[in-house]
Amino acid sequence: MTVARLLRPHYRRTSRPCFGSLPRNDGGGWSRRFYLEKTIKLASDQEAIALYGNLDERLRYAEETFKVRVSARNYRLTVSGAKGSVEQAVEFFQSELERIRSGNGSDSRPSRPPSDAAGTPSATNFFLKGKVIQAKSKNQEAYLKAIQTYDLVITIGPAGTGKTYLAMASAIDALKRKKVGRLILTRPAVEAGESLGFLPGDLYAKINPYLRPLYDALYDMMDFEEAARYLQRGTIEVAPLAYMRGRTLNDSFVILDEGQNCTHEQMKMFLTRLGLSTRAVVTGDITQIDLPRGKRSGLVAIQRILHEVKGIQFSYFDERDVVRHPLVQEIIKAYDKHDR
Repeated sequence: MTVARLLRPHYRRTSRPCFGSLPRNDGGGWSRRFYLEKTIKLASDQEAIALYGNLDERLRYAEETFKVRVSARNYRLTVSGAKGSVEQAVEFFQSELERIRSGNGSDSRPSRPPSDAAGTPSATNFFLKGKVIQAKSKNQEAYLKAIQTYDLVITIGPAGTGKTYLAMASAIDALKRKKVGRLILTRPAVEAGESLGFLPGDLYAKINPYLRPLYDALYDMMDFEEAARYLQRGTIEVAPLAYMRGRTLNDSFVILDEGQNCTHEQMKMFLTRLGLSTRAVVTGDITQIDLPRGKRSGLVAIQRILHEVKGIQFSYFDERDVVRHPLVQEIIKAYDKHDR
C-alpha cells in the first residue's frame, strides 16, 4: 500500500449533530451540508502511538484548535464536525503523519505543539485490542515509568485512578513482548462490607465473583478467544491470594489488586513469593478497607516497613488522577472533606 493511499482520508457525510454552533436547516434539523466526518487509516501500532502523542496530546490539540471531535480506534482516526474545521484538522493530521513517516517529526506550529513531536513512541504507551492505552495524568505517567524501572511497585490511591488498569496494560504488554513467561493476577477474597452468604456451585463459582474485576480488565485489553487460550495454558492465572501460599513465582508479572484488604500476614506472605525475573505491582485504596474490625491492613503497614528498601517504589494518586465519570472525582473530594 502506497503512502499516498494510506494518507487518503475516507469521506462520509452525515446528519448526526456534533456541536451546537453548527447551522440548522429551515426544518430545525441539522443541515447535512455543514457536517462532515472523515477517517484516516493508520499503518501500525507504532504509527498510531506516535501520531496520538503523549497523553493523547495531538488529539486534544486538534480538538481545541479546530473545534472538532476526534476519536481513535483500531487503526482508524475519525474527525467529525463542521466541514471547514474537519478539513483543516485532517490536513493537520496528514502533515503530522508525513513527518512521522519521514522521520522528521519536529513541529513548528506555534499553538502548543505536542511534546513528543519527534514521533517516537513512549515506553508508557500500549496498543492493545485496537486502542492506545496511556497515562492521562503526570502521576499516572510516573507510575508507568516506575513499573518499567522497579521490580516491585506499590501504588496507593482512590478509586478510578487507573491503578489496576495501567498495571494490567503493562503486564499484558510485557507478556506479549516475551519479557515475562506468565501473568498472575490475584486479590484477597474479602466481602465489601456485606455478607454474601452461601454461594452455590463448585470452587470456581464460589471465588469467581471476587475475581470478576480482574477478568473485566483483562478482557478489555485482550480478545476473549486469545485470553481464553492463555488462561487454559496457564500462561495467565487469575486466583485468590490464598492460593499464593507456598509458591515461588519465577519469570512472572504479578499484580495484587485490592491490597488494602490484605492482612499484615497475607501481605508478608505475598511479597515473599517473588522469584527470579519477576516483577510485581501492588494496588490499593487505604480509604476503603473491608477487613473485619481489629485486623490490620497490610498495605497500610508496608508504607512504614518498606519505605527505605531499595528496589521498591511507592506511587501515590489523588482525586486529580480520577479517569472515571467526572462525578467520581467530586465524590472522593467530598468524602475526604467529611472524614477530616
